[in-house]
Amino acid sequence: MKRWLGIGVTLSVMLVGAPAQGQTTSLVGVIDFHVHSGPDSRPRSVSDLEVARIAKRAGMRGLVFKNHFTMTADRAWLAMQEVSGVEIFGGVALNHAVGGLNAEAVRQLVAFSGGRGKVVWLPTFDAEFWMTRAGDPGKFVPVMRDGRPDPALGEIFDLIAQHDLVLAMGHSSPEEVLALIPEARRRGVRQILVTHGLGQQPSTEQVAAMVAQDAIIELVWLAVGNGEFTLADYAAAIREHGAGHFLLSSDLGQEMSPLHTDGLVAFMNGLRAEGISDEDIDLMIRRNPARLLGLDP
Repeated sequence: MKRWLGIGVTLSVMLVGAPAQGQTTSLVGVIDFHVHSGPDSRPRSVSDLEVARIAKRAGMRGLVFKNHFTMTADRAWLAMQEVSGVEIFGGVALNHAVGGLNAEAVRQLVAFSGGRGKVVWLPTFDAEFWMTRAGDPGKFVPVMRDGRPDPALGEIFDLIAQHDLVLAMGHSSPEEVLALIPEARRRGVRQILVTHGLGQQPSTEQVAAMVAQDAIIELVWLAVGNGEFTLADYAAAIREHGAGHFLLSSDLGQEMSPLHTDGLVAFMNGLRAEGISDEDIDLMIRRNPARLLGLDP
């Protein structure tokens, strides 16, 4: 069955790798690090409160709300007031809507009451790599200047380090990611996530260089559903570099897409069918996201 995303692609609802007879796939303790929900300026399938309630019913441990155009820490706190028992975090993506590489946006993220601001994404839809690949002639938000990290990132990295936030690489190119990680580390950033890390088509050598610097590589279900990658592609990368270096998330919430929970179950079943162990799946979908968010030591 095909469902329309409203962003120029279709998403196949893939129920691959169904559990063996008598085996069930539990979402208890799972954290979805890449949750889109409404309200938004793009069509979304569920609201913040709806996805929080769905996650609670499934026994999930937590969610990270992501929006390309506005900060989500306040929304995460409000959702937690209405839906107890689920850890919900937010962040900010440094696109034009918040002023680009704007340290004040990060400062306000952590200052908002509730303390749910945890992730800073570098530019996503306004990233040079993303816009160039899409043929978008608009003005991008650069992360590099004259072959070096943009000077504006210095204060941003310092704030991320000071407040122990997660630095997520947004839609930066593999070359940009590899140039930015050392500078972030030099300034004390501890937690680095390469956002849908294979989506920018890094080479095997580039992925190896990222994990050698202790970055976590995000694998998203959306990219399987829309045919960008296969589960076999993901399984090969996991075997090549080790499950300890990966994180599984849904990246769902687009209009008419499957529910986040359905995508996560299909993701887990599909990787299991590709020979990835339950222990490794648990590491990528429970323990690694919990470590990034500071929920576990």
